Amino acid sequence: MHLVLHRVDGGVTATPLTDAGEPAGEPTRLDDPRLPAFVAAHDGPDVRWVWDDTARWYPAVLAAGGRVARCTDLRLCRRILRSALAARDTALARLPSDTWDAPGQEARPTRATQASLFDDALFTVAPADDAADTVAELRRQLDAVATSTTPGALRLLTTAESAGALVAAEILHAGLPWRADVHERLLEDALGPRVPAGVRPRRLEELAVVIRGHLGDPGLNPDSPTDVLRSLRAAGLMVASTRKWELQELEHPVIAPLLEYKRLSRLLTANGWAWLDEWVQDGRFHPKYVVGGVVTGRWAADGGGAMQLPKTVRGAVVADDGWAFVVADAAQLEPRVLAAMAGDRAMATAGDGRDLYDGVVASGAVETRQQAKGAMLGAMYGATQGDAGRLVPRLARAFPAALGLVDRAARAGERGEPVTTLLGRTSPVPDEAWFAARNRAWSVDGTTAQQRAVESRARSWGRFTRNFVVQGTAAEWALAWMGSLRTRLATRFPGPVTTGPHLVFFVHDEIVVHTPVEHAAFVAEQVRAAAVDAGRLLFRDFPVVFPLSVSTVRDYGAAKD
Repeated sequence: MHLVLHRVDGGVTATPLTDAGEPAGEPTRLDDPRLPAFVAAHDGPDVRWVWDDTARWYPAVLAAGGRVARCTDLRLCRRILRSALAARDTALARLPSDTWDAPGQEARPTRATQASLFDDALFTVAPADDAADTVAELRRQLDAVATSTTPGALRLLTTAESAGALVAAEILHAGLPWRADVHERLLEDALGPRVPAGVRPRRLEELAVVIRGHLGDPGLNPDSPTDVLRSLRAAGLMVASTRKWELQELEHPVIAPLLEYKRLSRLLTANGWAWLDEWVQDGRFHPKYVVGGVVTGRWAADGGGAMQLPKTVRGAVVADDGWAFVVADAAQLEPRVLAAMAGDRAMATAGDGRDLYDGVVASGAVETRQQAKGAMLGAMYGATQGDAGRLVPRLARAFPAALGLVDRAARAGERGEPVTTLLGRTSPVPDEAWFAARNRAWSVDGTTAQQRAVESRARSWGRFTRNFVVQGTAAEWALAWMGSLRTRLATRFPGPVTTGPHLVFFVHDEIVVHTPVEHAAFVAEQVRAAAVDAGRLLFRDFPVVFPLSVSTVRDYGAAKD
């Protein structure tokens, strides 16, 4: 049964509907203070709460010590269904834009451009609309899924996305345990004593002096990429940028201190004293995730940098007394997902019971593990040059089904066509200017230079779609993994989220559970079992293995040793 929550005249109405969206009883009117108790009284395995935005409704329930088993987040699902290739002939797809296309508190889609394809987040936050008709929207979405060409896959995708929204809200509520005093000590060890905002810490100032000396530029500001680039060129180092990978190719005494300066400067900016003061409160860092915040379906962070905590500060993530962290990450998730999507049994066998890259070496495709890793990343990201580009054809001969899948996705992108993940999340297509430029280049008046330019843009878009199908499906596996684990933990430990083991952090293919020490072994078992669940849910009986590295630690930094 669906219980649909929406606001009417300053109050809340809960409308019961059948799974098909038909009336199943009289609506209940209540005020905001009564909502958590109402949810607690009516939640159960046969109930799915329906609301416009999980980030808007669920925090009040969590704050009151409650939780829900299942929900449908209509704005997240609308975003998926409106763009899904499988639902393009449905009534929902034909609707003019309306308030449901405007973003809620989760995320707002923006037009994809060539420059933004690989941005961490393509969405921004905006308020939800109270006036939208929630019941009517649910019925539209149920109809869109039912009349799509892949109803089972889209139903699973929208369910997983909504479950992810519950996980994100619970992580925000619980917070990641954080020792501010340890963080302070780590920063002092790396940077020197705390200094006021705008003042360069001692270690950075020492490195700045060394950098200026090596380059013979006493006025150099090492925080300015433009100044550094100018100074490097004046010293005879012909570089196009100050990116790490380009600097590492150079041999000069300035390179080591310059790279160290960049590393420490990044630490100061991303997780320094200002970050500590703003984001760590009452011994907790509360990550604000944006579910589906990346166009592939990956999560993003709404401030705080939750998707990229550096190793330098992970030692400050310390479990509460009597508690521990169970940290798990999936080994070589994307290539294993690719093998399963493509039905490539040879690649699946290469990763069965061992490191997948070692299995690629054993297949004879390449000679070393490093070559295997480089070639696999090159295949998924479209490398055509260097060692990776040279080795990709060898990989294609060994694993033709897997490489054929990403090659087809790339060709579709080069033509400006959408591609989809396993469950049906659909990529954007280039904007009108992209197609117009292509048409001009290949018209009778087109020039060779124009043709080369549009071909370059087409290859770039093809690299995006090549990776979209893999990264997006890996994101779906991660949603299924977290969703299964959340259900398993809630079944064993009902009640308020933070009284038992609970998820406190997530980064792409890694999760962190905060658990009483006595339950750590059980949690580790459930983490592994949930990974098996996710593989079966997405890939049924295809023989692909998703091995996990699982450790139980007192502080997060110890899991990375």
